[in-house]
Amino acid sequence: MTSAAPGRVLALAVVGWGLGHLALGRRIAGTTWLLAELVALALVALTLVLWADTTWYLVPFVAGSGFIGLWAVQAISAYRGAQAHDPDAGASSGSAAAVIAWLTVPILVWGTGFWLVAAGSGSPSAVLDRFVTAWPKVTDGRGDWADGLAVSPSQLTVSAERATDRLAELCSDGELAEDCDTAPEALLRDVRLRLVARVDESAVAVAELVRFERRPTTVLWVFRGTEQVAVPTERLLELQLGVEAAAGGAARWRILNAQAG
Repeated sequence: MTSAAPGRVLALAVVGWGLGHLALGRRIAGTTWLLAELVALALVALTLVLWADTTWYLVPFVAGSGFIGLWAVQAISAYRGAQAHDPDAGASSGSAAAVIAWLTVPILVWGTGFWLVAAGSGSPSAVLDRFVTAWPKVTDGRGDWADGLAVSPSQLTVSAERATDRLAELCSDGELAEDCDTAPEALLRDVRLRLVARVDESAVAVAELVRFERRPTTVLWVFRGTEQVAVPTERLLELQLGVEAAAGGAARWRILNAQAG
């Protein structure tokens, strides 16, 4: 075993699995960790491809979290090995803490970034959230906005366009807010999308035009006040959702049918 400063060993171990052990002269351990990193990365990538957007979205998330955990384990192992070999050359607590702090970067990136791109088809609610985000693109004439949302993107596009046209008609007739216009944000401002039924692997959602009314209420059955309540005035769109098979028995939620009105 060669002598290496614990701080340098820790820094190398954070850069790559096994590098700290190799700096200590532990070739077998270092090589094993390097191979383990390649295998672990491949496994995480495979789970992402297979299940990130399915009902099994937790599998890649747990796999990625485990990868980061093993990253920390091998770094700590190398650091402790360096300290045990040469305790008089230990790194200062400040430098060691600074190096370990870099491991919080992949933790934050994984913990937040994963949920921005994954689980988009893992539940009916997730599909509806994607639909609400994509719906304004209908008025921009982008025909591919429904890809990945529906079994038949063209059918969903046609139905959503009809619902949008109905909103534009109501706006021109003065039946919407006074400041409404053809901008998607204005037309869809008073539209509520909600699940009305779900049974096993099927669900139904509706998009409704609502108006807000003030109704009397009480707080703690004593204090009187008012609250705003959304009251549906017209159904614009009905969506039927279901699942399609994915790898390993997982499933992806999709919009199976869409009907305006």
